[in-house]
Amino acid sequence: MENHYRSNLRDIYFNLFEVFDLNGKVLGRGPYGSLDEATVRQMLTEMDQLCANELAKSFAGGDRDPPQRDAQGRVTLPEVMNKALRVYYEGEWHKLSLPAELGGFGAPPSVGWASFELLTSANAALAFYMAQCTIARVIGQLGTEKQRRLYTIPMLDRHWGGAMVLTEADAGSDVGQIRCKATHVKDDVWKIEGVKRFITNGDYEGTENIVHLLLARPQGAEVGTKGLSMFIVPKFWLEDDGSLGARNGTYCSNLEKKMGLKGSVTCEMEYGQDQPCLGLLVGDVHDGLRQMFHVIEHARMAVGMKSMTELSLAYLHALEFAKMRIQGADLKVAHIKTSPRVPILQHPDVRRMLLTLRAHAEGMRALSMLAASTQDEVELLGGHRAEAARNAHRLNDLLLPLVKGYCSEKAYELLGMAVQCLGGSGYLQDYPIEQYLRDQKIDSLYEGTTHIQALDLIVRKLMKDGGATFGALLERVQEDVEDSLLPEDLRPIQELMARAVNDIQGLGGALMQKATESIYHVGLQGNRILFATAEFVIGWLWLRQAKVARQKLPNSSGKDRDFYLGKIQTAHFYCQNVLPGLTLARKLVEQSSLSIMDLPVDSF
Repeated sequence: MENHYRSNLRDIYFNLFEVFDLNGKVLGRGPYGSLDEATVRQMLTEMDQLCANELAKSFAGGDRDPPQRDAQGRVTLPEVMNKALRVYYEGEWHKLSLPAELGGFGAPPSVGWASFELLTSANAALAFYMAQCTIARVIGQLGTEKQRRLYTIPMLDRHWGGAMVLTEADAGSDVGQIRCKATHVKDDVWKIEGVKRFITNGDYEGTENIVHLLLARPQGAEVGTKGLSMFIVPKFWLEDDGSLGARNGTYCSNLEKKMGLKGSVTCEMEYGQDQPCLGLLVGDVHDGLRQMFHVIEHARMAVGMKSMTELSLAYLHALEFAKMRIQGADLKVAHIKTSPRVPILQHPDVRRMLLTLRAHAEGMRALSMLAASTQDEVELLGGHRAEAARNAHRLNDLLLPLVKGYCSEKAYELLGMAVQCLGGSGYLQDYPIEQYLRDQKIDSLYEGTTHIQALDLIVRKLMKDGGATFGALLERVQEDVEDSLLPEDLRPIQELMARAVNDIQGLGGALMQKATESIYHVGLQGNRILFATAEFVIGWLWLRQAKVARQKLPNSSGKDRDFYLGKIQTAHFYCQNVLPGLTLARKLVEQSSLSIMDLPVDSF
């Protein structure tokens, strides 16, 4: 396979600087006072080159020659993965978004997520070995002074691995059923015993230590999620002076055989089974699930962006193929046997598929960047203007299930369409789309399945504050929908969005009314609400993108002019072809019944 790497830096820059105004609202302010647009562009351009020239080489190798576990339980990575990790760390790219006090370059979250998109484009499996940055920051934020000293900076400077450890075979998504137990030894030291499953990069050779953040239930703690605590569990114990001590009793007992993302180690991990395993109670307080959500929220954003990235890659490859592949005559003259054969890009159905891929991929990028720019706002506000900071944080919470739940589910559906654009060639490993599809499917399953995201959106985000956060977002949407100065050629989009506002309000009202009859309605319609909400927000973002592009168009030329024209036309396509689905969704919720729940088990 040729170098599969493709990026869309132009669209990344469009979102960062033209749609969300990173330069005017973030750079040069507060913790980002030393950054300007030129520096950010240079950072991302260099990252793009690193991904294209070095990191992307690990993509096929990690899939065809995946990690192995030997008889002694040692897990080794293929050399292409080890080399890519060395190159990434040598360039100190893991420090891009770290604050200066942690030795980082202090880029805002939106720039960090843009860099993550490029890294994921090179090799999604590689990107998830970088969890140590998140683990280190969480320990730095929540740990005791000693825990921070021993783990935060050493993890970053010495490139230790990091893993989030929740899942157990019998508990699955029902985290409250976790049985891994913790027994107090002394101070913040606890003995850990249990078995965890589906642990991403829980163990592998090539790094001197791997630090797990693990949920376990202390002896005597209450049942359910409230009885869980979070522990720092290193592969090698650390002495008080920071030196590596004895091997801790944490071992990989199995590697999962997976559909995709094979370059990433997915482990069954045993703790305290053959030798004692010790952990440190994070912050020396029992508040495990709340603490773990600092990691979970970051992981959910990463998973949603990974799905968007793989869809964008598939679109770019399908577009290249459609321009190159000669097959069939133009439909207008297909009845004439001597008509010349044309690139398949000339065929209406191929154009429909390509625009569908583009509209969703770039719409998902805008959705992700909306969340990322909201995170910028949270960081900028910090302890000042507390109410504004809380509002920004609540908006980010609202957007995360859209980014994770919708992008991961919709991308899998559309990756099948990308395969279709290539015909039989799309089914071959000669082209990378079949691997994108296999690598991506996990995204709708881990870090909370799609329906868990739907329930999170409805119960914890929409209902919890009486719809106030979504209402505030809706006010922003209506400003654009009611903009009387919008150019005439964008009025059809504006009209479609006006109808979408009525539909999304009606959809929410219908569900709330149904929910008073039975909570089963929330379960049956949850995914539909999640998808409709995401498509509504993306439709608004396409209107915003079209508005920016229309303003820039008169003074543009060449590739910039083509880019802005493409944005405007794709905005029309998305809103014409996707937003009417909100009307259908509303009708389906209004007319729904619970008859499916009355069906006897034996009738399935």
